[in-house]
Amino acid sequence: SATAHKAWLRPSQTVIAGNNPWITVDAAVSNDLFYFNHVPLRLEGLAITAPDGSAVAPQNAATGKYRNVFDVELKQQGTYRLATLNSGLSASWEEEGKPKRWRGTAEAFATEVPKQAKDLKVSESVGRVETFVTNGSPTDVAPRTGGRGIELVPVTHPNDLFAGEEAEFRLLVDGKPAAGLEIEVVRGDTRYRNAQEEIKLKTDADGGFKVTWPQAGMYWLETGTEDDKTSVAQASQRRLSYVVTLEVLPQ
Repeated sequence: SATAHKAWLRPSQTVIAGNNPWITVDAAVSNDLFYFNHVPLRLEGLAITAPDGSAVAPQNAATGKYRNVFDVELKQQGTYRLATLNSGLSASWEEEGKPKRWRGTAEAFATEVPKQAKDLKVSESVGRVETFVTNGSPTDVAPRTGGRGIELVPVTHPNDLFAGEEAEFRLLVDGKPAAGLEIEVVRGDTRYRNAQEEIKLKTDADGGFKVTWPQAGMYWLETGTEDDKTSVAQASQRRLSYVVTLEVLPQ
C-alpha cells in the first residue's frame, strides 16, 4: 500500500551520454520515496545486464545502516537493466515444543526442513526490483530470459518518458500475459507533500496498461499477486512482487 515500506533501486541518472560514463545506484527499503529511513535493500540477487546481454559487475559496493550503494560503468552504448531478483521459500514448524523458522531455496528445502515436521507451513515468494539506465540511444530491453515471477515488457521505452505523455507497458507472470494485476504508481519526494498522490491502474486482458505522467520526477511503480504455482508441493501459496523505478523528464 501507499504507506507501507517500499523497496527500490534509484540510479543517479537514467539517461546519460559520453565515453564510459558512470552512474551510482542507491538501494533501500523505506517509508518515504526516495529517502533512506528504514533498511538497505539486500543485493544478493543483483543482476546488471548490458545492452548486448552480458553481465556487468557492480563496483565500489558499500552497505550502510539505511542503504546499499554501488557504481556501474556504462562501457556500452544502449540500455542497461539493473534488477534484484529474490526468490525462495520460508517455512515454520514446531520441534520439541519450540517454534522453528527457516528461509532458503527449493533445493535446500528438501534437505534442511524435516519431512515430518509438525504444523509445517511453507510459503514461496518471487520478488523483482529493477530500473533501467541508457547510455546514448535507447535499445530493446524486453526480458530475454527468466520467465519466473512478474516481469515488465516495455512498449514505450523506460528511458523515453516525458511529463504529460502517455507510456504503455505490459506485465507477464511466468512469461505469460498477466491480466487484472493492480498497479500503484507514486512520484518521489513524498516527504514534502501531505498526500501520496498515487495513481491506481489495472492490467487489461493482454497484461497491458497505460500511464500518463502528471509531472517530471522519479517514479516508483509496484504490483503484486498470489497464486498456487509453487516449486515445492508443501508450499500452498506463492507471493509475487514487482517494483520498477522510472525517471520522467520534463518536456
